[in-house]
Amino acid sequence: MRLVVLPADDGLRLDVFVARHLPALSRARIQKLMSGGHVLRAGAAVKPALRVEAGWTIDVEVPAPVAATPRPEALPLTILHDDDDIVVVDKPAGLVVHPGAGHAGGTLVNALLHHVKGLSGIGGAERPGIVHRLDRGTSGVMVIAKHDRAHRALARQFHDREVRKEYVALVWGRIPAGARIDRPIGRDPKHRQKMSSRARHAKAAETRVIEVTPLGSVSLVRLTIGTGRTHQIRVHLADEGHAVVGDTVYGGARRSLPPGLAALTTLERPFLHAASLSFAHPGTGKPVTFAAPLAEDLTAILERLGAGKTPGRASE
Repeated sequence: MRLVVLPADDGLRLDVFVARHLPALSRARIQKLMSGGHVLRAGAAVKPALRVEAGWTIDVEVPAPVAATPRPEALPLTILHDDDDIVVVDKPAGLVVHPGAGHAGGTLVNALLHHVKGLSGIGGAERPGIVHRLDRGTSGVMVIAKHDRAHRALARQFHDREVRKEYVALVWGRIPAGARIDRPIGRDPKHRQKMSSRARHAKAAETRVIEVTPLGSVSLVRLTIGTGRTHQIRVHLADEGHAVVGDTVYGGARRSLPPGLAALTTLERPFLHAASLSFAHPGTGKPVTFAAPLAEDLTAILERLGAGKTPGRASE
């Protein structure tokens, strides 16, 4: 890409100038490109601290990313179901689903390659068997395809919104049972690591509140989502003024807590759990439901809050 230094840019540091004109690149990515000799003036590599002058042309080369093939890793993994077509797991919080920037290993994919034989290459070498994702901080049930035919069948069901996905969350305040949040979601234009319902380029997203259990200043809720946008539940609930408790990104983490909520100080992630998945089995075509019990850290919070039980969920 060739960038021309305008009069308004005169005197800027080179890294600031490139960041201003290529907002899709992070500052860290720009620094790495410069250190690798991919930012040039008159064919020569230049340093980040160089002050640009009006009229200069700056060439930025962005090499195509080289994807690494994930390796098997003997990570602990709870398998809820395993047959010839699919494997269903209970993903723990803190585990990234597949390798990516900053996570070359230690992911669910690395664990799956160790525990499940023959997954390599199914649906793509980088994300073998993966047809849907959960956020790093979200625990709960996930289904993985064991061959390409199962991958295609499951991917179609997710795409056509035929999969029923139920979640359990602890939220601030009391959102009414039966509430329906239908608001498109896209990448936040100012904070690229966040999602927003005010993004210019957004996709349809729907969240429904099925059941609510009031617990003083917070509520335990059961939800279902008709779509699967990144951070969907967290964004939608925050928009309604009922952010997920413990969510530091979307306003769910609070320093001062109301009386009786001291237990929430031990929460180290958003209180969000994928409770169940219902879909047509790709091998038999019959409807199946798989459920994951509420994670231990979340159960401990509820016990300290005096909750009797979690909202009901479908059983397998």
